[in-house]
Amino acid sequence: MSALMEAARLSGRPVVTLDGDAVAQVKDTVFDGPAGRVTGFTLSGRGLLAGPLRQSLPWTAVHALGPHAVMIRGREVLAEPAAVVARKEAARGRVLGARVLTDTGAEVGVVLDVVVESGISGRVAGFLVSARDAVVPGSRRRRRKVYLPRGETLAVSGRALVIPAAATRFTADDLAEFADQVAAYRLRDEKEVLP
Repeated sequence: MSALMEAARLSGRPVVTLDGDAVAQVKDTVFDGPAGRVTGFTLSGRGLLAGPLRQSLPWTAVHALGPHAVMIRGREVLAEPAAVVARKEAARGRVLGARVLTDTGAEVGVVLDVVVESGISGRVAGFLVSARDAVVPGSRRRRRKVYLPRGETLAVSGRALVIPAAATRFTADDLAEFADQVAAYRLRDEKEVLP
């Protein structure tokens, strides 16, 4: 599996061509919640006083998403903002701030951030959640931030995100541990599918 990163930390990351030219920086990450994939990025110019660009970056034009930059083949892959933000997938449901519920009806908490895989997949691996006590056994604090795998039976509306109840057994406190939990959760899913 590729390295994991929080979508909020992608803001400000440079967009660089394969020739080494920095052409923009990421303003916001846009993704299709139900499909669990990044659809692209809105962009701003480089530098402190630079404002939003009149172009966006569709995920299909991303060569690679790395720990320090978003790589593209060349400036010509940038598109009109509508190519990313006006897509109906992006409008189907806001995820940040949404309540997280399991498919059995238990409330898990509230989404704080989206965790994406680096590389070329654009796949959403899970979420950073302000969790309720029921998700964090033995916790004495009222709320705690945990990473939670997305699962494949995801439903998103403007108010709630529904995940498989089994996903709550694969929480982690940090991204390094979360990568192992996502791998274990996916392996569990694969074993259930096999006859």
